[in-house]
Amino acid sequence: MRNIIDQKGKLKSKKILLRLSLNVPIENGVVADDFKIKKVLPTIEFLRNEGARIIILGHIRRKKTDSLLLVGEYLKQFFPFEFIEDVLSDEVPKKIAKMKDGDIFLCENLRKYDGEINNDPDFSKKISLLGDIYVNEGFSVSHRSHSSIVSLPKMMESYFGPLFIKEVEELKQILYSGHPRILILGGNKLKTKLPLIKNFLDIVDFIFVGGSLANNFFKLKGFEIGRSFFSEENFDLENLMNNPKIILPVDVIVQNPKGIFTRKPDEVLKDDEILDSGQETISLLKEIINKSKFVLWNGPLGDYKKGFTDSTFELIRIIAKSDIESVVGGGDTVFTISKLALNDSFDFLSTGGGAMLEFVANGTLVGIEAQKD
Repeated sequence: MRNIIDQKGKLKSKKILLRLSLNVPIENGVVADDFKIKKVLPTIEFLRNEGARIIILGHIRRKKTDSLLLVGEYLKQFFPFEFIEDVLSDEVPKKIAKMKDGDIFLCENLRKYDGEINNDPDFSKKISLLGDIYVNEGFSVSHRSHSSIVSLPKMMESYFGPLFIKEVEELKQILYSGHPRILILGGNKLKTKLPLIKNFLDIVDFIFVGGSLANNFFKLKGFEIGRSFFSEENFDLENLMNNPKIILPVDVIVQNPKGIFTRKPDEVLKDDEILDSGQETISLLKEIINKSKFVLWNGPLGDYKKGFTDSTFELIRIIAKSDIESVVGGGDTVFTISKLALNDSFDFLSTGGGAMLEFVANGTLVGIEAQKD
């Protein structure tokens, strides 16, 4: 993997298309967690010191109307920049031509363009003409076959950023960690996580499936899941149901019009919504963690946006106090760890969630393969 750092002394006046992952939590109109931002600041500072002209490409959230302006407001404290509302505007090449060494442009949310998400060749070509060199420092989005991840590096002189390379080096070490190993999966990104479970069966000794992901398993078991979130897609989970490595919550926290209750998974009612794991489940996880050598965790156990954080916070404290080697990824998971100020209690916090899981499971990402061609 070619590291842009190795081009030190050769980047003066070069126009750098710098792909970052700026998809950070926003609460009440401000950045709520700057973990990802702080991680890429050294890369930006390196390019500025080299006299490069930096054009930052990024995305935020999932809607076309979501804007990077709020992230830009936060970035102002670290470096000056000009905000580009429409990267496809005819005025942008003229502005870039007037850039001085060390100048920075921050472009609006790339996902407002269908061409980005659909990896449209014409869109990719237009973006590529804006720069001389492409740098991928967006590890967390490099499992997506989007234009700025898989097409731009094929059209330009391309490199990875130092943070991206550190992510890869750290995650490769997982395969050399001790046994038993446990993978803890939570959250609600079913399409991203459920298909990967079978890939991990040969890598880890236990796979705990929590969060909304567990609801698909409960439904297959014939349990009532009430108003709980689940996926209608068939992920071929039937073959995993009786695998002894798969562990599901043994009790769940539900909410219905009458209040909040703890139930066994086979006792959930039609009016219930499963929103967290219960105390018995946390005790089970603690027991497994205390006898394991390594844990890989992605996704909170409860719906923290609805205030169900108890099990996730308790799990964070359990891992933090244990001697287990720990790697954690995913914006929501790292965000909850930051709230408890326990970042330093984990061996490695990845900027990626789905990308982290996919890299560990498959050994590569489409964003990595794009620079091999």
